[in-house]
Amino acid sequence: MGFSVTNECASSALADMVHAEPLELRYEPRSDELRSLYWEEGQAKRRMDARPGLWIAVAIYLLFSATDLLLIPDVAIYTITARFAVGVTALLILEAQLRRGVGTEWIDVTCAAAIIFGYVGWLCPAVISADKESVSYYMVFGTIFMMGANLFFTFRFNLSIVTSAIILCVLYTVNYFVPSTLTYKIVLGIFYISCFIFTSYVNWRLNEERYNVFLNALEAKIQHKEATERGQALLNLSRTDPLTGLENRRAIDEKLRDYWSDWQRSGSSFVAILIDVDFFKRFNDYYGHQEGDRCLILVANALADMIKQYNGSIGRYGGEEFIVLARMEKREQVADIAEAIRSTVENLALPHEQRRDGISVVTVSVGAALTRPQIGAKLEKIIHEADRALYLAKAGGRNCTWLFDPNDPQSSDESENIAALLKIAIGQDLVSLVYQPIQNVASGRVEAVEALMRLKMLDGTSVPPSLFIPVAERTGAVLALGRWAIRTVCAELLADDHVGVVSVNVSPIQLKTPGFAASVATILSETGVAGSRLALEITEGLEMEMHSGILRCISDLKLLGIRIWLDDFGTGFAGLSWLRLIDFDTVKVDRSFLHDCGTPRGKAMLQDIIALVRNRGHKILVEGVETDEQMAIVREFDIDKIQGFHVGRPAPAASFRARPITYKRPFSVVKSA
Repeated sequence: MGFSVTNECASSALADMVHAEPLELRYEPRSDELRSLYWEEGQAKRRMDARPGLWIAVAIYLLFSATDLLLIPDVAIYTITARFAVGVTALLILEAQLRRGVGTEWIDVTCAAAIIFGYVGWLCPAVISADKESVSYYMVFGTIFMMGANLFFTFRFNLSIVTSAIILCVLYTVNYFVPSTLTYKIVLGIFYISCFIFTSYVNWRLNEERYNVFLNALEAKIQHKEATERGQALLNLSRTDPLTGLENRRAIDEKLRDYWSDWQRSGSSFVAILIDVDFFKRFNDYYGHQEGDRCLILVANALADMIKQYNGSIGRYGGEEFIVLARMEKREQVADIAEAIRSTVENLALPHEQRRDGISVVTVSVGAALTRPQIGAKLEKIIHEADRALYLAKAGGRNCTWLFDPNDPQSSDESENIAALLKIAIGQDLVSLVYQPIQNVASGRVEAVEALMRLKMLDGTSVPPSLFIPVAERTGAVLALGRWAIRTVCAELLADDHVGVVSVNVSPIQLKTPGFAASVATILSETGVAGSRLALEITEGLEMEMHSGILRCISDLKLLGIRIWLDDFGTGFAGLSWLRLIDFDTVKVDRSFLHDCGTPRGKAMLQDIIALVRNRGHKILVEGVETDEQMAIVREFDIDKIQGFHVGRPAPAASFRARPITYKRPFSVVKSA
């Protein structure tokens, strides 16, 4: 196509999205800051737990009134009154604080004070009981308040210590004055100290454990946020053209589906506009790839600014081709936006002295198609119509616009002609295969070939795969073509051991079709070819939905020994899910990542993708190796296999039969390209 994706600024900006660390991770907080953050984040929980905690504590405190009646009945009326007074007062103060929104630390103080006054309020009337022996033993219950301060509430450690220490002091004071033997005082004193030390230690450990849980949760939160940001960056990257910063073809195809669904559901009409830079190959050849990139960026920026007026979407659809989608109802509106697109680029006045058509600046040809009731139910139709209009605009002299008219004889739908051609392609020998070698990087030997489908018209004119493959999938002709391709590779190269492995691309339609795996097994049996010598390639894409039939079919194919590959990995986000669901033998990394290695960030992106695949245990094949510099990169990254013009161009089967190649082990994949 004569274009180069090497613009460093755009590539760097996109790579930054993935490699830039979140700002929070660049600063290492100190321990005291972490402690402060821990208590700040814990305030909400302590505040929420305070109300039920104090209510439960007061309820239990009041229930112990029964023991007062049992053990110290002569002063029970006073102790019970004290219990109710302290309990009710504490609850009223707490509710008032919660209503007024006072600080959490004051709520903690209220709960701690409730424990202290609850103990003192009960103990003061209890010690005046005439039954001193019961009182001396009943005082043991004071340790319950100590445990409440250390274990029941989640106070700060210093507040728990102060509260339990106050209770300990009160216990010792009362223990000193209550009549009892010295042995009793010593034993009970040791018990109080032991309880204080034990509960304080447990409280300290619990606080440390809560803090460690907080640190782990904080680390997990940061890691999750970073992973989410990187995942979103990868998703954005997979939907963004690395040169122009516009949406790429994958993203614009998603938007096209949304526009189409709205039109089918509610009749919201829209226009699809294809834009092609005129004589761009000549521009690229004369001014160089860097200027070619600059030209595309300037055109993209100008069109993006202009399209905002129409609330439309613009994306890069190919080398020098752009696409615009906008909601419109009338042909007059379409004519206006198409002319605005043409004039916007012309007004940039970018020099182009190699046109030889009387114009010396960069211009574009514009083809548009508007939805209409007779367009049919397939969304590809509107793109075909826009493409046909673009062809007529270019045929009309370029630097002009053309709106598809179904009543114009020149606007006949080319896809219908291709659909008719596909019906007779196999019978008339109009379809053929060529094979591109795949090389083992370590050994330097070719270990497999990839089958590529070719189609010609009755007059011998070639039809690009980008045209006939979508039509074949839409019409179902891909089923017959797929079976023919598998049978042909078996007969031409595999049956007589001319090559070790041939890979063939399969469509989601084939994988969804019942009996596909059985038909492949039949072909292998009839040709006498082992399944391990055939590789079927699945292209990563949105259309490869998580269909149970597809997964079942893949499982059946693997039982035959057939190798399953994932193609074009990295061009979409869906591939991560497929790596999780399917044990691929080999993953092919899309050529765009290798070609973007001219910048440090582009190289880092390729390294990240290779690391991701390698961690899953898959073999790695990099596509599009065309230069010695790219070969050096794949050696540096220890890639397993490569494919591209540096290894060999697609050639007929006879080229491989004439000079057989020795293979170490099966490799794989077949694709129409």
